[in-house]
Amino acid sequence: MKTVAVIGGSGLYEMEGLSEVEEIVFDTPFGSPSDAIISGMLNGVRMLFLPRHGRGHVLTPSEVPYRANIWALKKLGAQWCISLSAVGSLKEEIVPGQVVIIDQFIDRTKNRPSTFFGDGIVGHVPFGQPISPVLAGVLERASGEAGARVHVGGTYVCMEGPAFSTRAESFLYRSWGASVIGMTNLPEAKLAREAEIAYATIALATDYDCWHEGHDDVSVDAVVAIVKKNVALAKRIVAIAAEQIPEALDPLVVGASQFAVMTAPDRIPADRLADLEPIVGRYFR
Repeated sequence: MKTVAVIGGSGLYEMEGLSEVEEIVFDTPFGSPSDAIISGMLNGVRMLFLPRHGRGHVLTPSEVPYRANIWALKKLGAQWCISLSAVGSLKEEIVPGQVVIIDQFIDRTKNRPSTFFGDGIVGHVPFGQPISPVLAGVLERASGEAGARVHVGGTYVCMEGPAFSTRAESFLYRSWGASVIGMTNLPEAKLAREAEIAYATIALATDYDCWHEGHDDVSVDAVVAIVKKNVALAKRIVAIAAEQIPEALDPLVVGASQFAVMTAPDRIPADRLADLEPIVGRYFR
């Protein structure tokens, strides 16, 4: 059965047509996920909803337990992951309220564990193409069908936060040609690749960061106002996309970790292999 994970806000699972709903709570070798994972069926597709910041938005971007989240979703069978992310626009043409289907990242995070590997097992996954082109294509079509103004392609700068950018930083990122700026999609996307989960982002522009002279600097009030308006849109996109995602996994992620591990099998600690059983365990049986 096709299993699609959705990481984003806490109300996304409140969707028309979602049945067999249950909350799943468990621990992982990397601690507890952000919150209980909501499992349900939507038009024959198994859906897994995880509020990235926890219900009530209690975790800063740096506090999100990214490894626990992705480990748990993989353990529950996730093959595809739709990331919903509020972002600042770095381009005039990306107007707040519009959607960007990104295809690249620039990592400006500083304090986040970004891999399942380490402590006796070394692995290096390819990440030159960080977004699943198959899933991105589905999200592009679904966004259009849901009535969104969609921008296809673009680079997402992921900053540490939780403070918003300085104006100098905002101009720097614009000079790099980046499209949007956010705080959450890394290391999430890297961990999804290690877990061989096809990952793509629906970036929902909420503001113009602080570079645009004709607009106020980004504020929580402005972000929340746009996010609330976009909740219904996000639900429509997810519902349409879930049905259109293919059964066969994107070849880009298949075997990503099979050929990533450089450590000799007889040198890998047994406890580490046990911890990574959902990630690479099938390659060492």
